[in-house]
Amino acid sequence: IMLLLVVALPAALFAQKGTIKGKVVDAKTGQALPGANVLVVGTTMGTTSNQSGAFVIDNLLPGRYTLKVTYIGYVTAKKDVRVRPGKTTAVKFTLSQTVMLANAIEVVADRAKERETPVAFTDIPKQEMEARLGSRDIPLVLNTTPSVYATQQGGGAGDARINIRGFDQRNIAIMINGVPVNDMENGWVYWSNWDGVSDATASIQVQRGLSAVNLATASVGGTMNIITDPTKQEFGLRYKQEFGSGNFLKETVSFNSGLVNGKYAVNALLVRKTGNGVIDKTWTDAWAWYLGASWNVNKNNRLELYALGAPQRHGQNLYKQNIAVYSKSFAEGLADYDKAAFGKFHEMGRTYNQNWAPVNPSYNAKQNWDEHTAKRYNPDFINSRENFFHKPQVNLNWYSKLTDQLNLYSVFYYSGGHGGGTGTLGSIVHKSWEGSYNQAKGKYYYYGSPWSYDWDATIAINRDSTHAYIDKKEYNKEKFQSLGILRNSRNNQWTLGAISKANYKISDNLNTTVGIDWRTAEIEHYREVRDLLGGNFYIDKSNEYDNTAAKQKKTYGDKIAYFNTNTVNWFGVYAQGEFKTNVMSVYGMAGYSMIKYGYTNHFRTSNLLADESPDVNSPEFKLKSNWITGIQTKGGASYRLTENIDFYGNAGFVSKVPIFDNVIDDVTGSMANNPKNEKFIDFEAGANAYFLNRKVYTRADAYYTIWKDRAKSIGVVNQDGTEGIVFITGMNALHSGVEMEAGYRPMSLFNVSGSVSVGNWEYTDDVSGVYKTYDRQNQRTKLDTARYYVKNLKVGDAPQTQFALVGTVYPISGMRAMITYRYYMRNYSYWDPFSRTNPKDRTQSWKAPDYGVLDLHFSYKLPIAFNGVNIRAFAHVYNALNSLYIQDATDNSQYNAYTGNGKTHSADDAEVFFGAPRFINAGFSVSY
Repeated sequence: IMLLLVVALPAALFAQKGTIKGKVVDAKTGQALPGANVLVVGTTMGTTSNQSGAFVIDNLLPGRYTLKVTYIGYVTAKKDVRVRPGKTTAVKFTLSQTVMLANAIEVVADRAKERETPVAFTDIPKQEMEARLGSRDIPLVLNTTPSVYATQQGGGAGDARINIRGFDQRNIAIMINGVPVNDMENGWVYWSNWDGVSDATASIQVQRGLSAVNLATASVGGTMNIITDPTKQEFGLRYKQEFGSGNFLKETVSFNSGLVNGKYAVNALLVRKTGNGVIDKTWTDAWAWYLGASWNVNKNNRLELYALGAPQRHGQNLYKQNIAVYSKSFAEGLADYDKAAFGKFHEMGRTYNQNWAPVNPSYNAKQNWDEHTAKRYNPDFINSRENFFHKPQVNLNWYSKLTDQLNLYSVFYYSGGHGGGTGTLGSIVHKSWEGSYNQAKGKYYYYGSPWSYDWDATIAINRDSTHAYIDKKEYNKEKFQSLGILRNSRNNQWTLGAISKANYKISDNLNTTVGIDWRTAEIEHYREVRDLLGGNFYIDKSNEYDNTAAKQKKTYGDKIAYFNTNTVNWFGVYAQGEFKTNVMSVYGMAGYSMIKYGYTNHFRTSNLLADESPDVNSPEFKLKSNWITGIQTKGGASYRLTENIDFYGNAGFVSKVPIFDNVIDDVTGSMANNPKNEKFIDFEAGANAYFLNRKVYTRADAYYTIWKDRAKSIGVVNQDGTEGIVFITGMNALHSGVEMEAGYRPMSLFNVSGSVSVGNWEYTDDVSGVYKTYDRQNQRTKLDTARYYVKNLKVGDAPQTQFALVGTVYPISGMRAMITYRYYMRNYSYWDPFSRTNPKDRTQSWKAPDYGVLDLHFSYKLPIAFNGVNIRAFAHVYNALNSLYIQDATDNSQYNAYTGNGKTHSADDAEVFFGAPRFINAGFSVSY
């Protein structure tokens, strides 16, 4: 209704008004500069240039105006323009790069350039982020990008994940200001650590495939570059207030100094965010901060400082459910859902979250987290799953022009994470909708689902010295011994790193770059007592150095279960050459990386073999791997056939070093003597074209990626009795597909854009392998065989066909209304290829139903400007039609499958997360 109203506004509003139509290009190359900010000085009117550098500002009263254009890394330009009634005035801006290469951050972050870099990429400027993202996690703004699938998973703040071309975050390089932020052990990215980054982001660029990133870091699925900006040329203050569903509140205050004395600039931001969550008890209690500073030391040297962090805690929803638990009617509509399962699964509603339960508020014991005790978040309930973390990152960037031909770009950075997540440990009483029962029998896995925690019963048992724990017959040995507790799983870490790139310009056409990438990290993993749930102590015998009963009694903050310190040392080098002419560009690079892992088990004595008793006088158990090496090489070329058409292609090979968990098992303390690298071979070709006087743009590409030797480690026994790891190789997959983006702006009041991607991601071969293990009972080496039957089975965890359509209207100056529609097909549920050991099981994993989602976005810069103060109102309606759909699914659930009919890979055996119901984010901002 809102969009129909704004489209139907009387045409008289625009009568006798004029239009300014223009283009923004690079002064040296003539290439378009998309995303440039165009402002009518002294008014609230402005816009940004599109992908072809074009912009339109209409509905201007006749008269003279001053236009100001700004673009990161370029000198601000101004022009006086006269507007006549009913006429269009044309203007062109040619921007020059600043003397001190203020765009050097884009060099460090390997930003692709339009019609020049031969890769598939999409830019999301700040204006688009503000128009569509709201206060959701950053990856969700990318869902209109081809082959990109991002979800909020269980709905907790910061719990999002992203998948590109069928590859999850472990194979996607996530970078902030040129620095990779993927976890050093397993490659994952935890978006709650970067909660405030979206408010400080100048732009995001997604490069799909091997990308143009020339760090030694391998990015296979793609690269996500997030750029913040400390170099804003204008002084400014901004306050933004947001409201939303689930009692959401967020306040943001930002400040930028502008360029002071031609040398200094500072940009700062502070965010406060709270809310109850749209999904049950996924509350958030968070802060975020950002500081950027720059100093033009002289014409040849520039320093920049970036520091950001997001201390937060939030309730989580980590357990998927059977479909019928969320919606019985939805399950009834699925042809492969057995209705007999309704006797097992009880409907709880689409916002159901199993990771919390009520508690009598008379239980007011404090909880331990972050090395202190404090009241729990709410006296009326306890979250079994809560995340608390703060991972500040500090970058010092130095850009130096050594000669006219030689530039040096260096980044020195520190990242330090502190926090963890919660869970249960020991014997906790569970309750289903049918009643209470004991965890020990595991009944809640087989009937009466879903179950929930019974905190009150658990607390009563922990306080009782005579009460048997129902069926288990386990008695408290003395009063107030806790049989079941809440624990924290801690992950405290620090990383130091340096990235340095030397760029040497051999000629106007030929550039060369060499660089290094060094990182070292230390990560502590341990569990600790969070909440004794009514007792005074908990008995834990995990630490071999605790050789007395007194030492085994643990209380708040004591380490339990495990305590390991892992180290990661990384070093990489690369070299790249780039040749450019007026019509073509060619590049090639080669990189070499090496990694070394270390492991210390603080709870295990070093002399312990399988049949020995621990010696508390021996040192701690330690492991250290050899250096493991990997390589990558890639190259590509682009050719500009005409001013409006260009083609490109690229290819590459990556031998990727294994993650920590595939080299050292920090549970058993075993290590692989000969770890194997995964290999990736990639080919890509594409074209970009503009039509109808550049009112229409299109981009299309095709990709073909082979993933060879996906890692599978198997535990074995060595002849000396120690445990080891061997690798099964040959698990190969093919990821291929086509992608297209297009946009059309037939008039200044309206534009439409869309994307489509169709992939075919599947495993190509069955796998078998023979490996040796030592049979200690018969004292001989024996051969075992591993076989996996996966040929022609589809890769799961993301839709292989995706569509997106975005329509935007600009009915009056300063107003924008947008519809975003996304449709997903062929969404095979997640499954582990190494679980397919039955040669007769060739069935595809369960395919979730196709679905579409409609979002609405509205913003209006009020036509009120006094003393330089501007006010903007905005609103977002996500899932506006309140569609019921499945966004994440796991095949053949271990816990929530219905197995009564003997069938597998069906809807009644899957566990899922439904998408969030309709929710709203709205607010206003005041800027000066």
